[in-house]
Amino acid sequence: MNFRDLLGRKTAFLAPAVFNPLSARLAEQAGFKVLYLGGGLLGYVKTVLEANLGLTEMVQAGVEIRAACNLPLILDGTCGWGDPMHVGFSVRAAEAAGFCAIEIEDQLLPKRAHHHAGIEHMIAQELMVDKVCEAVRARRDREFVIIARTNGVRASSMDDALRRATAYREAGADVLYLSPRTPEEMRFVGERLGPPLMFSLPGDGPQDLGISLDELGALGYRLLSVTTPALWFHRAMQQGYRALAAGKPVPALAGTSRKAEQDALHDTLGLDALLALEKATVEK
Repeated sequence: MNFRDLLGRKTAFLAPAVFNPLSARLAEQAGFKVLYLGGGLLGYVKTVLEANLGLTEMVQAGVEIRAACNLPLILDGTCGWGDPMHVGFSVRAAEAAGFCAIEIEDQLLPKRAHHHAGIEHMIAQELMVDKVCEAVRARRDREFVIIARTNGVRASSMDDALRRATAYREAGADVLYLSPRTPEEMRFVGERLGPPLMFSLPGDGPQDLGISLDELGALGYRLLSVTTPALWFHRAMQQGYRALAAGKPVPALAGTSRKAEQDALHDTLGLDALLALEKATVEK
């Protein structure tokens, strides 16, 4: 499905965060329509923070994911990695890597660890408008989507967030990303801004929203990023290594076997097709 066609539907699509080709392939097999390369998740996997990652690392991760998975992939472009001049290069790099969109937010650079403790430092609205304008100007393909994010709902006020979002849309942003925290705020934002909107799920999944995906779609929400895969990964690996060290069965393999799981992994990778190719060529 073309990404802009997806945005044109009155549907709220879940966009789970991925961090490598295997996670992307598994998400694709699960039936998702769009994926999100989250800086927070990739930072965690590297045992640092999103603030420690550069454009080159994110683009390289995107190239590897796109080589393994055909789904549209959104780049968490943090704050564009700089001022408007830097943002232009970030957009062109994201396009070249095959991303369908870049998300740029109105936080201070360099980002601080306090972002993960709920303390965010926002830049002036005027500077963010300049960043959005340059992102729009710099893209080569009109199909490439510019997502402008404001952290105003939780960092300043709802009124400030709405003013900023309106200004970013007027600057040319294709999608607006806000951070409503409750169903009431989700409805308030949707009714005042309209589609297309994006936000990150505040809980473990859509079942914790307190509002249906159908209603969110009707309100104008098109993309809901899901960042909890970092927690799944951490817990499963932690439990596995601890069980191994203690000489106990690995919890994640309960109800299956090493052979069965290896077969499932090979199926995810497409091993049979690779073996068939060799058999038809170099293994005749």
